[in-house]
Amino acid sequence: METGGRAFVAVDVHYLGSGGARAAAVVATDARFSEVVAERTEVLAEVLPYRPGEFYLRELPPMRTVLSGLSGLSLLVVDGYADLDSGGRPCLGAHAHAEFGVPVIGVAKSAFRTATHAVPVLRGTSVRPLFVTAAGMPRDEAVDLVRHMAGQHRLPDAIRRADTLARAGLPAAELADRQDG
Repeated sequence: METGGRAFVAVDVHYLGSGGARAAAVVATDARFSEVVAERTEVLAEVLPYRPGEFYLRELPPMRTVLSGLSGLSLLVVDGYADLDSGGRPCLGAHAHAEFGVPVIGVAKSAFRTATHAVPVLRGTSVRPLFVTAAGMPRDEAVDLVRHMAGQHRLPDAIRRADTLARAGLPAAELADRQDG
């Protein structure tokens, strides 16, 4: 997937009843996702079963597939945590940072008991915060980006769109380039 420059990507994975997974990527030209330039979904027929403490082993293969061929990856936003405690116990975001070599922002919709370091972020008129963590970048910078990402609702538009695509999907490997303008 060619972006013609830097690519800022929100990604999500949905697990199918068949045992597989559908991953979705929403690609923008800026870290605030104000200009989305591409959307993509990929389906993996099989994924590992869920194992407590090893969620990343299940989540990374679909992410690899949907990000395959993407040039210029500069930032990845994942639905979940980068790390699970103030000691840095790695979670999906930290493993994605190690795998892809780019900063990763974890945006979780619910609090995790040991993630007391996660910064609660209120967006729009919501009274329920998102919980932001980061790997490969300062947490306060990640918080500022999430706070100012495109969209008026609790979830930034790119994260919401990635979730929708992962759940509903496009035909496997279909790339829908679109120009906002």
